[in-house]
Amino acid sequence: QAQLVESGGGLVQPGGSLKLSCAASGFTLNDYAITWSRQAPGKEREGVSCISVSGDSTNYADSVKGRFTISRDNAKNTVYLQMNSLKPEDTAVYSCGTDTPHCSGSYRYPARYDSWGQGTQVTVSS
Repeated sequence: QAQLVESGGGLVQPGGSLKLSCAASGFTLNDYAITWSRQAPGKEREGVSCISVSGDSTNYADSVKGRFTISRDNAKNTVYLQMNSLKPEDTAVYSCGTDTPHCSGSYRYPARYDSWGQGTQVTVSS
């Protein structure tokens, strides 16, 4: 069964860091651009970052630009999201999903995408 599984979330103090992982099973993640999205309670899902198939093109939401870094290791069939300088407003469930080659699908229209993983909880609090 093809699926994406997220991990790496947790509780961290403001200013701290976490690294999330998105691992694929049942299919080759290398064939897809990959998007990270997040959803906080009572809020719409937001596209956070997207990385192209080759990894040479990335996109970031303004709210995380300069603090988050997306990367991929195709040999390990995994995409990562390094999150630094975390803020309380980053608290959400973070999920990953496939995207079109130019990140014009799930990244730009996350509410329309119906195959997000179960996600990993990130809580930023003192």
